Amino acid sequence: MAGTLTYAQVATTSVAMRPQRRFETSNAVKKFSSGPCDARSCRRLLCAGQCDSPRSSEVDLLLLQRHPAHMEGADEFTKYRSPLVSRYASKEMSYNFSDKKKFTTWRKLWILLAKAEKALGLPITDAQIQEMESHAEDIDFAMAAEEERKLRHDVMAHVHTFAHYCPTAAPIIHLGATSCYVGDNTDLIMLRDGFDILLPKLARVIDRLANFAEKYADLPTLGFTHYQPAQLTTVGKRACLWLQDLAMDMRNLQRARDDLRFRGVKGTTGTQASFLQLFQGDHDKVEDLDRMVTDMAGFKKAYLVTGQTYSRKVDIDSLSSLASLGATVHKTCTDIRLLANLKEIEEPFEKEQIGSSAMPYKRNPMRAERCCSLARHLVALMADPLQTASVQWLERTLDDSANRRISLPESFLTADIVLSTLQNITEGLVVYPKVIERHIRHELPFMATENIIMAMVKAGGNRQDCHEKIRVLSQEAAAVVKQEGGDNDLLARVQRDPYFIPILGQLDALLDPKTFIGRAPQQVARFLSEEIRPLLEPYKSKMDVKIELEL
Repeated sequence: MAGTLTYAQVATTSVAMRPQRRFETSNAVKKFSSGPCDARSCRRLLCAGQCDSPRSSEVDLLLLQRHPAHMEGADEFTKYRSPLVSRYASKEMSYNFSDKKKFTTWRKLWILLAKAEKALGLPITDAQIQEMESHAEDIDFAMAAEEERKLRHDVMAHVHTFAHYCPTAAPIIHLGATSCYVGDNTDLIMLRDGFDILLPKLARVIDRLANFAEKYADLPTLGFTHYQPAQLTTVGKRACLWLQDLAMDMRNLQRARDDLRFRGVKGTTGTQASFLQLFQGDHDKVEDLDRMVTDMAGFKKAYLVTGQTYSRKVDIDSLSSLASLGATVHKTCTDIRLLANLKEIEEPFEKEQIGSSAMPYKRNPMRAERCCSLARHLVALMADPLQTASVQWLERTLDDSANRRISLPESFLTADIVLSTLQNITEGLVVYPKVIERHIRHELPFMATENIIMAMVKAGGNRQDCHEKIRVLSQEAAAVVKQEGGDNDLLARVQRDPYFIPILGQLDALLDPKTFIGRAPQQVARFLSEEIRPLLEPYKSKMDVKIELEL
């Protein structure tokens, strides 16, 4: 049959298309090499671990090219797919903002509402609730899509779909509620669960970086101000500057998560009028209903007043903490990139990783660059909730909806990706002490001039005379470095000048890098013990997760 491939042909084609990777035809492929293959079986053989498989996207492209007529889901590659999900994000964060999570949460909220209404005396039966619970997970997405095409209303489309499979419960599904009962409350659940995914990841980044800071707490390195050599610091102290910002982010994320409340059961414009009618004017029962549903949904509090929606300033509060995290990650990874250029510190580099298609010697800091790239996106997304909150009219306008479908998930997905990538970086940072030492030797003679002057004064010299001597010698040494491309020979010039004979025996001690780092090691130790380790204590049970990047 035209266009049909055997399993052996698929395997052979894969090898031809990917000559630089190991890809051996598996026994399973050989076994079925005489028969035709369909796309599903082909994908299973290539991706189920029976051979050294390419990434799933490469398999899909291979299948699409070789037998598009019967490739299951081939049209997926004719549409734009967000790389946040298709390339980078974790499974748990991708699921958190998935249609499956969203619409099963809608159904669970309808079940919670029915249970609370029944408990407070409305004529709802156990059979109706059991019927709803039995269909909480099995969503007919095709039917819901068709209903939405007809109704132009996503919530009512899912009400009708749920009712179709729960005919007994159909009369009481969504009873008294408005669309934002399921829409906004589900968003709040997703935000809460999103923070719960991010916080342990951020804790692991802080833990890895704290271990790094402790290990290199007393390793002298050039400090830089204006990206010009400055007074010495230590590798560990510099890492503590990154840690301090990340610790602030940890507190910001935790606060934003803890400040989230439930929208609760508020009705169309937030007045609870429909529920007051259902309970025949009993205000206490309406308040009990709101409290019961809030408790069952796992929230300690609900917002006491809302319009049709919860205030969109809540989204500002949540996403601002993520945007601030993005700024921290960008600064940290920019520093790592600058240090990589100096060859002092490098991110992990895989054995078979290629840095450049044209320059095989390159070791580009691609993970740090990815973090910076995505961190910019994370910071830029902050503009969306700010503008959305500012243009909401009165009790609500719908121009928030399409924007929030993008900005809320993308912020959490992007934060998830940069934290996973940064954890991978911090678990494998490589330090080159000899390179750092060489850079110190090039600059330290200039930095030591004040120490030399003080030593000469103690030996009976005149401070002003010594300053002038050092100034002249320093300018001569600087000319050698800048104009001739030579090494800094200031120390040799000092040793040759008879003026400095009284302190020649002290020069080695005066130029010991460890005498230039001040209290950096002590600052590291105190900072880690007093601020960082206590911050990580709640996450001790979640530290043993290592990140292996697929791309």
